[in-house]
Parts: sequence; C-alpha cells; structure tokens
Amino acid sequence: MTAAVPKAPAEFRQVMVGLGLAMLLSALDQTIVVTAMPTIGADLGDPQNLPWIVTAYLVAATVVTPLYGKFADVYGRRIVLLVGVTTFIVGSIACALAPTMAALAVARLVQGLGGGGLISLAQTIVADLVSPRERGRYQTYFAAVFITSSVAGPALGGLFAQYLHWSLIFWINLPLGLAALLITNARLKRLPERRHPHKVDYPGALLLVLASGAMVLALGWGGSRYAWASAPILALLCGSALFWSLFAWRVRVAEEPLIPLRILGLRIVRDAIFSSASGLGAFVGLSVVMPIYFEVVAGLSARDSGLVLIPLMCATVIGATLSGRLMAVIRHYKIVPLLGLGVGTLAAAVAAWRVDSLSFLALNTLLTLVTFGVGAMLPVATVSVQNAVLARDLGTATATTQFFRQLGSAAVVALFGALALGGGRAALIEETAVSPDSIRALIMSFRLVFSALALCMALSFVFMARMEERPLTGERRH
Repeated sequence: MTAAVPKAPAEFRQVMVGLGLAMLLSALDQTIVVTAMPTIGADLGDPQNLPWIVTAYLVAATVVTPLYGKFADVYGRRIVLLVGVTTFIVGSIACALAPTMAALAVARLVQGLGGGGLISLAQTIVADLVSPRERGRYQTYFAAVFITSSVAGPALGGLFAQYLHWSLIFWINLPLGLAALLITNARLKRLPERRHPHKVDYPGALLLVLASGAMVLALGWGGSRYAWASAPILALLCGSALFWSLFAWRVRVAEEPLIPLRILGLRIVRDAIFSSASGLGAFVGLSVVMPIYFEVVAGLSARDSGLVLIPLMCATVIGATLSGRLMAVIRHYKIVPLLGLGVGTLAAAVAAWRVDSLSFLALNTLLTLVTFGVGAMLPVATVSVQNAVLARDLGTATATTQFFRQLGSAAVVALFGALALGGGRAALIEETAVSPDSIRALIMSFRLVFSALALCMALSFVFMARMEERPLTGERRH
C-alpha cells in the first residue's frame, strides 16, 4: 500500500513539525549534556566516570541505527518511530532520576537505543511522502534542526546546570517527546502504512552491533581514557576488525542480509556514503576541537567560543537550503555541492598553510566556507541514495547512510582530537597564564588539524564528483 501526501498544507506542516521534534530529541541530547558534565560529576560524586555519559549514548545510538531502518521497512514507519520516541522518553526520565553515575550511564544507554534511529526514520518518512525532486527542499528543514541543537544545546545545558538543576536537561525531553508522539501518531495514522515482506537477519545484526560498538568505544577512549597503543584499545580495534570481517561474510551468505548487497552494490550509494561520511565527519570534528583553539589561542571565554561557532553552524544551514532547493529546479544538481566542497577544501588548505599568521576573523571566515560546503553536500547525498533504491529498501538505505555517517564522524573526531592535543596538551593543563611556547605548540597542532580537514573535504569532493547524477523523478516511488 502506498503513502499519500496530506492534501492540506497545514496538515503536512504538522507532520513535518512532529518529525522535526523527533529529530530534535536525538540531536539535542548529543550536545546539551556536554556543558553540564562537570556539574553532574560533582553532584553525583563520581567525576572520573563522566565519559560514560557520552560513550553509552553514542555506542547505543550508533549500533541501532541500521536496525531501525530494517524494522521500518518490515513493520511500518509509524510504529517504529513511536517505539523509538517512547524508549527515548523512558530513558530520559531514568536519566533525570538517576542517583549514581552507573545508573545514569545505563539510562543514557536506553536513551541511545531510542534516539539512534529517529533521524533516519524522519528522513525515510519524508521520502515516503514527497517525490525525489522535492525531497531536497524538505531536507533543509532537518538541517535547521541540527543547527538549532548545535547552538542551543550547549547554552541550555550550561544554563540549567549553573542556575537550575542538571536534571532539567533530561526533563526537557518529556514535553518535546510527548508532543512528537501526539503529532506524529495522529497525522501518520491517517496515512496508509508502507510495509514490505522482509526478514530481519538477527545474526548479522549482532555482528554489526559488536563490530561498530567496539569501533566506537576504541575511537572514544583512545588518546583520552587509554593510550592508543594500550592493550584495551588494541583489543577493541582487533575485535572490531574481526567482527567486521564476520559481518562482511554474513552479508555474502545470508538469504536476506541486514544491509542487502543490492544496496551496497550500487556505486551511487557507496559514493554518497563516503562523501557524506567524510564531509559530516569534518564538520563534527571541527565543532568539537575549535573551542580549544578559540579559548587558548584567541583567549575567548567558554561562552564566547560557543557564540563564535554560530556562523559556522548557520553556514551549514544556508548551504543545505541552497542546494536542497536547487535540486528541484536544475538538472545538474551536483554543481552546488561540488562548488561548495571545492571552495571548502581550498579554504581548509589556506587555514593549514597560514594558521600562524591569519587573523581571527580571517580564520573564522575560512572555516565558515568549509561548513557551507558540507551543508551543500548533505541533502544531495541523502536524496541521491533514496532516489537510487527500490521503495522496499528506502528505510534500510537511509538508515545505512546515517549509520556510516555516524561512524565517519566518530573516526574524524578521534583523529582531530588526537592531532589537536598532540602538541598542545601543555596549553590545556597550565593553570596560570598560558605560556607563549605552549600557544605556539597548539597552533602547530592545529596546522595538522586543518590539513586533515582539507583531506576530509577533498575526499568528500572526490566521491561526490564520482557519484552518478541520476535524474530525479517527479513521482513518489512505490
């Protein structure tokens, strides 16, 4: 049975609001916790285990993403979306009431199990409702959700922790989640469910969970909790490699693998995944390490360093909006992301070359050009994948793309963090005024960061250029 677009514009807007709220739950919870972590650690009396607050959510959210896509194809989008939002709300309540750090980590794990698939599910539902030619325009609304969470999350987390109570960063999910449940359930229930007779490959799912979970743990702990060459990190990396090998074998021999070869075998899908994973990883990595540069080298406060990131976030939305809307009206829709990624690559290269002599304004301008290019690429990559696969694989393909984006982001964040701290660790631990030698060491470390940034942008450009530019159909695919 095929889905139909709600005829009334107001009704369709309500669907989009509900989906946007569902995505906001997942996106906001990855940023709002960061600024409240010191307060949480002090209040619960266990600051040494604070990394588990981030790690537990990240691991759970990453490993369940492809499962949500498969379940959505089998059981229908609405049911799976409601299960995800409900699980997220339960996890949020458990977080707010957690009496110990261990209980909070377990609750964050539950949150991740609920939030991991909300982003890809929302994108899949939009793909059900509108034609490929129009999807780029609606992807820009979701880009705005990401930027809202990136800007508002740290500010809200700091506000709640400093002036109210840290538990409010979790209680705020209750009204947002209930609103998302009510709106999406009421509107999507009026549309026919789109289901397909798939089988779920549970052995393959287990192998994927183990492979990606070990990889995310290794990337999250390496260089911070443990040294990169330590036994725990090496064991995790070796285990991840083993489970990835077994998963690849399972994909070849299973009757219906979790990620079918008919999806992975499409070059357009592979190119879109590599392009978006490299580009989004560059964006996320940049947003994580730049506050270090702003606070140590530029001498900004933590609040001001967050404000300085706003142009970078806004440029991503502008890039996504421009390329998404132009997809519906121009034939060669890759031209905008290619131009954006090309300029972004050059901007990152200039930043690496002249980092020791660039003014603060010039550097921020160059990095804004980088994020514009990433934003221009994201909707084109997503819609190109959805346009290339069969309707029965829409949820699986969208979730697979999001899954590899998250893995790419984790890898690039680990790389950027290691490079940034490699020569500038002394500048971060000096309790008094930072010495000129430490500042120079940090600047040289960021020369490596910007070089890696240019490489990521260049890879995104190459794979976007390789990606087949198929005509976008004007009809929904059934």
